[in-house]
Order: sequence, then C-alpha cells, then structure tokens
Amino acid sequence: QVHLTESGGGLVQPGGSLRLSCVASGTASGPYWMYWVRQSPGKGLEWVSTMNTVGRNTWYADPVKGRFTISRDSALQMSSLKSEDTAVYYCMRDEPNGTYWGKGTLVIVSS
Repeated sequence: QVHLTESGGGLVQPGGSLRLSCVASGTASGPYWMYWVRQSPGKGLEWVSTMNTVGRNTWYADPVKGRFTISRDSALQMSSLKSEDTAVYYCMRDEPNGTYWGKGTLVIVSS
C-alpha cells in the first residue's frame, strides 16, 4: 500500500512561485506514472502534468506549459502563478498494483 502526502501549498501573490512536494510511503509495485491534477473552487478535476518513471518523459496541460515543471522526485515547481491557478493540487500515482491519491494541498494565488 502506498500513501501519498502533498505539501508546499499556501498563499502566493500573482507572479510568484511555489514548489509542491509529493512524498510517498511504501514501495512502488513497479514502474509508475506520476500525475498532478487540480481542482479549482466550483470546478471539476483538471489534469496538470504527468511523468513516467521509465523514460522520465513529461507532459503538461496547455494552461501551465512553460510555467510548471514536474521533477524527478515528483515535485511540481510552479512559477509565474496566476489567479486561475488557485486550486487544491493532488498528486496521484498509477502503479501496476493500483492507483493512489494524496489528500491535496491548497494553493491560493491572490494579491
């Protein structure tokens, strides 16, 4: 069983940066896909970024491309933040033995 814990959220001004971490407890059952998704107030889940652990390839949603970077340790570096980035951010791992979600970390972008 894998447990994921996000951290690093908070209040930041527009144009600022934050680094979200996703720490896993337990051992992965094999190569996995790492995802970051977010949910803005009153909206559904929105995919943000994906990384696979085999080729370390990364993908980004258009709204965050060029501003967000997912790193090898699964952290999400966010820069040039905008008010529309305000959301609860979740990390998720899709492993051979199952899919695991964290409980999320809140990011508020406001002046």
